[in-house]
Amino acid sequence: MRSIWNGAISFGLVSIPIKLMNATENHSISFRQIHLEDGGRIRYRKFCELEDREVAQAEIGKGYEDADGSVIPITDEDLVQLPIPTTKTIEIVAFVPEDLIDPLQMDTAYYLCANGTPAAKPYTLLREALGRTGKVAIAKFALRGRERLGMLRAVGDVLAMHALLWPDEIRAPEGVAPEGNVTVRDKELDLADALMDTLGEVDLDELHDEYREAVEELIAAKAEGKEPPTAPAPEAGKVLDLMAALEKSVRVAKEARGAGEQGAEQKAEIRRLPQRKAARTEPKETGGKKRAPATKKTAAKSGTTANKTTAKSGTTANKTTARQSATKKTEAKKTAAKKTAAKKTAAKKTPAKKAAAKKTTAKGA
Repeated sequence: MRSIWNGAISFGLVSIPIKLMNATENHSISFRQIHLEDGGRIRYRKFCELEDREVAQAEIGKGYEDADGSVIPITDEDLVQLPIPTTKTIEIVAFVPEDLIDPLQMDTAYYLCANGTPAAKPYTLLREALGRTGKVAIAKFALRGRERLGMLRAVGDVLAMHALLWPDEIRAPEGVAPEGNVTVRDKELDLADALMDTLGEVDLDELHDEYREAVEELIAAKAEGKEPPTAPAPEAGKVLDLMAALEKSVRVAKEARGAGEQGAEQKAEIRRLPQRKAARTEPKETGGKKRAPATKKTAAKSGTTANKTTAKSGTTANKTTARQSATKKTEAKKTAAKKTAAKKTAAKKTPAKKAAAKKTTAKGA
């Protein structure tokens, strides 16, 4: 990284030579001004009002316009030689808890780099002292034509400095708060707390600039002659019930979190636990009587069912045997009747045969 300022940190009687470097960078997409009719570039040219001609950057300096309209030239050398200690020094004036600094005062962030080997020991001393106490250093320094406030803190293995706005540069929030007496019910606060808990925390490293990505896609589509993506039409304004909106938000957040947890569970390895032997449980006493274990009840029920089934089977078998016996008796009776009838018929035929025989014998004699 390229340093933008060289100086020293004044820490009591300790002086730490350092280099100042930008800790942030701008990723915004820059546009050029063009002439809509033919696409030509629009440029700004610097003209001198007295000579009515364009001048180069090397011919341009600083000047202060007085109340009467006269201009007083001010050079860079004049600013460097100002009789203040902060022109080349970051002067620490106090050490305070970090939460004492209002985030509204924070401005540009810088990294402080030790300038040379002799600066390494005092640099590390200040960094470790800030890290152990949890405090930040309030300092004054001059940069780019003005004196500023700064807050130094330990960030890992380095020292960082945030430029701070002066207290009188923070505007009072007059007329910003909602007008009238607005009351919020406890139930609404409870739902808001539930929504905050459900949404949980976020890893800032996972957040990214979606607007810049959309602009890049727009530029790529136009460069290829394609139709650029368009945003969906906004819905018509609706009067929302605050409670309903909070409840729906909590429900949606819970469903989203549940889906994420379910997906994580599916990725987890499933292991089957070994089967445990069922432990015997003593019957509980209720009103002085012991309750039979559930296993005995189940066995009794199974036995009763089996007995009923056996009884039904036995009854059916008995009925079938009785029917078969009755059928046999009926057939026996029919057989006996037939035999009796046959005997009677034979008895009737015998006398007739005897008479016939007598007749035949008489004839022969």
